Formats: sequence, structure tokens, C-alpha cells
Amino acid sequence: MPSRISAEIAQLARLARDGGLDLSQVSLRVKADLLMSTPQPAPDDLAAFGEMAATLVPVVDEATAVILARKIAAWPHAPAPALEALRARSGGVLAALIRHGLPLGPAEMEDFAGQSDGRLASALAERSDLTATAVLILVERADRAIDFALMTNGAVALPRAALDLLVARARRDAGYAQPLLARRDVSSIDIAPLFLAAGPERRLAILDSLAALETLTPSERRPAVSGEIFAGWLAMAADDQASAFQAVSGHLGGGPMLADAMAADASRDLTALALTAAGVSVEESTRFLIRLGDEAAHSVERIFGVVALMRSVRPAVALRLVAQVGGIATPPLARKGQHQPAMDASGTPQRPGSARQEPAGSTSEILRKIGLKRERN
Repeated sequence: MPSRISAEIAQLARLARDGGLDLSQVSLRVKADLLMSTPQPAPDDLAAFGEMAATLVPVVDEATAVILARKIAAWPHAPAPALEALRARSGGVLAALIRHGLPLGPAEMEDFAGQSDGRLASALAERSDLTATAVLILVERADRAIDFALMTNGAVALPRAALDLLVARARRDAGYAQPLLARRDVSSIDIAPLFLAAGPERRLAILDSLAALETLTPSERRPAVSGEIFAGWLAMAADDQASAFQAVSGHLGGGPMLADAMAADASRDLTALALTAAGVSVEESTRFLIRLGDEAAHSVERIFGVVALMRSVRPAVALRLVAQVGGIATPPLARKGQHQPAMDASGTPQRPGSARQEPAGSTSEILRKIGLKRERN
């Protein structure tokens, strides 16, 4: 027995003998420390501790029970009676067990995720062994604190359904953006709706991914906005910003969400992208942005920034990005070309046969580049 612990026990014994101290609040913790300091505790000592815990845990105060739960939750030698007694306390004691590694099966974990006691769900969200189903159940609770615990838990992957819900909440609550953008396991395409909150590197990765996707599945070509329509936008820009944003959004198939997002974006990056998606030239788009007459319009540096952005993005890619940010549904474009059976080895004029080498810029090459880019980012 370590000398320090022996001295503490002796001191507690003297206090109990001379001052009538109730040792029930500390005896469990001291005994747990003694056993946990031993690499291989004796079975008899573990059994005695389990019996002691079963007797004292129901009567000790909450703070003592929580401390003990933290100590032995993930201890491989924790006696079953001690864990059962702690679990029976429920509430904060059970939450401490869950947070600090109490072994749980998938069904039990998912049951805790759906229970009404938010303390259990909050504790569960910090674990590294969550199942995908448990993560989704936790996200569906729509609890901001639990959402943030999950987003900052890098040891747990976010299933697609859960990620979609969190990204949707990020559109309404700006605080969600940075925890999601900080996750390196989320693809640039999936995080594209948060483009406006992203830093330069993440923005570039998003644009590159959308450009690659456009190469793989080209969008249907859209005619550029007519001069007459654009003249109407230009007239509204100076006098009625809200109507101007609504007009641009409506032209792109968007609604109030996109119009509100353009109005709220003081950088005017989203407006510049929307104008690019509509086929407006960089020069005309710049006129529109200056007509808005806001802080961005009076900043030479900001105008240069949006001009550089518009020049770096093709209209089809800008449309994909605006659709992501503004929540616009984009139906997939039907594939063109002649169908060829996948297993037909005979070859055709369009597909000579299995020995054919793929040309530069083929689908597999583009996918490979996308994978490498995601790894770098």
C-alpha cells in the first residue's frame, strides 16, 4: 500500500474515532483509489469492494457518487455490483458513468440517446464509440448543446442524414458553421452550403469539388439573363435592395431563403456568385454591387475581392454553389449517349473493349483527383 494513502487512511481513522466522523462519504473513494493503484487487484478485494459499494452507494451524497462513477466507469476491473448500484442512482450519476466510458452495447446506447433526461444524451454525445444510429437519434433531438458536442467530437463520424440536419441548422444559426467546417472528415461538397463562413483554403476546396462534379455531370446550359431583366435589377439595386435580391433569387429558381442569405451577406460574395450564375458579366455585376451603395460598395478592397471571385468561377459552378447555399433543389441532368452493357466484352465503336486505355480527363481520373484533393484539405 502506498505510504501516502496509508497515512491518509490512518488520519481518517483517528478523526472517526475521536470526532465521530462518518466515513461513508470517503471510504468508497479511498478503497477505489487503493484498488485502482494495483495493476491486478485480488479477486477477494474486488468482491469486498463490490459488496461495500452496493451497501453505501444508495446512501452517499450525489457528489460522492458522481466522483466514484467517474473513477470506475471504464475501469476494466470494476465489480458489477458497484456499477449496478451507481446505475441505479440514475440522473447525474448515470450521466457520469456514460460520459466516462461505461461499457454499452449498441441497443443500450441508442436507448439512452432517446431518453428524456438530457443529461444522459449530453454525456453520450461525448463518447468515441457512438453508433451511427445513436448519432442520428441525438441529432434528431434538436438540442443545440448536444449538436455542438457531436460536431466537436472528432472521434465519431457523422452519418449523412445527421450531417444534412446539422448543415440545415447552420443556415439558421451561424454558430454551427465553424464546428462543421473544422471537421476534416466532411467532404467539401457536403459542406458547400457553408461556403460563406469558410476560410480561403476551404473555399478553394469547395469550388474545386463543385467544378469536378460539374465536369462529371454537366448541368443543363442556362441562357444568360436578358439585358432588359438585368436593367430592372440594376434599377432596384439602389432604391430597393430587398426586391433586387428577390428578383435575382427568383430568376435562379430560389426563394426567400436565397434572397435573405444575399441580404444578410455583408461581403456580397453570395450576390456576386448569384449574378455569375445568372450569366451576368463581371463588369455588369460590379455595377450592380456598386449600385447597392452599402459598405462593400464603398470598399475598393472588397470590390476587388468579389471581382476576383467572379472571374474564378464558371456560371455553372456558381449556380451549383448558390443552389447549395440558398437551398435550391437542382434536379439531376439526364445522361446522354448510348447505353452499353457493362459486361459486354465485344466492344463497340463507342467503347472498343477491355484493353482500351482511359484518356486524360476521364471519369476515373477526375474521381482520383477529387480524392487526392480531399486528402490534402
